[in-house]
Amino acid sequence: MKVILLQDVKNLGNEGEIKEVSDGYARNFLIPKGLVIEATKSSLKQNLEKKEQIKNIKEKEKAAAKVIKTKIDGQTIEVKAKVGSGDKLFGAVTAKEIAQNIERQLKVNIDRKKVDLKEPIKHIGEYPVIIKIYPSISAEIKVLVASE
Repeated sequence: MKVILLQDVKNLGNEGEIKEVSDGYARNFLIPKGLVIEATKSSLKQNLEKKEQIKNIKEKEKAAAKVIKTKIDGQTIEVKAKVGSGDKLFGAVTAKEIAQNIERQLKVNIDRKKVDLKEPIKHIGEYPVIIKIYPSISAEIKVLVASE
């Protein structure tokens, strides 16, 4: 029996794939658990349309990510922090602070989870920071840490 997987099934396949399984396995286990549907003409057509929609959404997200990259790549943002002796900061500059300053200074909304800091910034200076906008698209900005 041909079935369309509605979600990832271990040792069988990933969501959206069409697989050939035994009738008993499909009728007694996969279909009652809601893991698959039988591959009929209409369900195959729906599956194809769903794949097309997902592809279009990913293309739009990638295009938006490219636009964001052009806006922020190579830019410099300034982060003000309290400084103690020896140019050492009280605390550290975090990814959240960097994301907030990008939004404030460059007018681009970036999630803090997309800011890739190798280690916390604890001294005054200029630091390169990578922003992972999309899985295959990233931008590099410079963070200038200055005293308040």
